[in-house]
Amino acid sequence: VWIAATAQIFFSLGPGFGVLLALSSYNKLNNNCYKDALITSSINCFTSFFAGFAVFAVLGHMATIQGKEVRDVARSDVGLIFIVYPEAISTLQVSPVWAMLFFLMFITLGLDTTFGGLEAICTGILDEWPILRKHRKLFVLFLMMYCFIGALATTTYGGIHVVQLLDSYVAPIALIFVVFLEAVSVSWLYGVERFSDDIKSMLGFRPGIFWRICWKFLSPAILLFLFVMSLIDHQPMPYADYAYPQWAIAVGWLIVMSSLSFIPGYFIYILIITPGTFLERLRSVFIPVEVPDHGYAEPVPV
Repeated sequence: VWIAATAQIFFSLGPGFGVLLALSSYNKLNNNCYKDALITSSINCFTSFFAGFAVFAVLGHMATIQGKEVRDVARSDVGLIFIVYPEAISTLQVSPVWAMLFFLMFITLGLDTTFGGLEAICTGILDEWPILRKHRKLFVLFLMMYCFIGALATTTYGGIHVVQLLDSYVAPIALIFVVFLEAVSVSWLYGVERFSDDIKSMLGFRPGIFWRICWKFLSPAILLFLFVMSLIDHQPMPYADYAYPQWAIAVGWLIVMSSLSFIPGYFIYILIITPGTFLERLRSVFIPVEVPDHGYAEPVPV
């Protein structure tokens, strides 16, 4: 349950995907990111809390109609959205209107998620190779075609199982470990004190002791614990009564490694191209190259 909750937070707030880094790079230096983070997190939690009432109201309605318990109606897979909810909507008055609103919500939800995810990819690649900025439209078109071709597998007869396989392996494992490494990199390699000085140069005050303890100890420890637990006896969440064969499970682990392998791969690449002895290169890799000047920004009023 906690691993599923973590994956939901990552999907709704966006840490680990690069979306927050990409969008925040367009902010002004003195933008009050502290207030933005609190407001965004609060709205997200309230929305999830409110959605819980809507979900269980529908499940209760279906349980009443079918004469079953709620636990017998609820599903832990994607069938809750694509089967149970549409079936519940069909029993309401003026059901075509509710059905149109329901699936229109899905379309807009998918579109705005795609906007954020693609912007993270575009920003990273275009910042790395600025020459591509002259052909940004063509690059975005190529990226959309690539995503479209990759998503065609989910529209086949077994597409629902592909979706369930991706949902079981992508977020709960790889994403948790990526965010764990990000937390360790910022809190331990870059340093909480240096990071707090950066925030002070932007906002005019240093973060409180609560945030620094969370960044340095609580968050990395909890993320590492969840990552280890996600590896122990991990099995893909079945869809209905379908059991995934061993080759499909192997594909799932390949999907996990396809993203995680770039982390040690890039580390080895930087280690190779850095001049000096092995110890000098290792030391150079783990020491921040760019230390910002903390006196260049005018602090915003608090």
